[in-house]
Amino acid sequence: MKIQIVDDQDQLIGVKERADTNYKTDIYRVSALWIKNSKGQTLLAKRAAVKNNDPGKWGPAVAGTIDEGETYDDNIYKEAVEEIGLKGEQFTKGPKTHITHPRNYFCQWYFVTLDRDADSFVKQEDEVDELEWVDIEQMKQELQTTPDKYVPAMKQIVNELGV
Repeated sequence: MKIQIVDDQDQLIGVKERADTNYKTDIYRVSALWIKNSKGQTLLAKRAAVKNNDPGKWGPAVAGTIDEGETYDDNIYKEAVEEIGLKGEQFTKGPKTHITHPRNYFCQWYFVTLDRDADSFVKQEDEVDELEWVDIEQMKQELQTTPDKYVPAMKQIVNELGV
């Protein structure tokens, strides 16, 4: 599968096989979904232990790398169905952030508010080990005390999204 490689202005400059991508120098594209509920919680996904990048770390409920020929919009709806079985919802497009550490990518954010149990989602086993509603204030505290629990970009994500 080929992924989109972009310049520092998020302009497409080519595609590369995922295995040939240099995650330190190549800039790629990601879409991600921030799911919250009316209780002040966010749905987080624990990345599968078999993942190459950040296995076993907590991060946004849905995130995916943009494949050749896809748009950010196409990708987020596809990933939401694949990773957590979420379909039939309308997402609100949020900001696009540029994450530079430890990998370099543009992330287009989407938002949705849902009030449903974490176990009502259908996890894709090779992507997600666990899903859990987490109090946003508790997560912010843990980002200070136990940041290694989360994907490396989580502090930047929380700051840039203003959650």
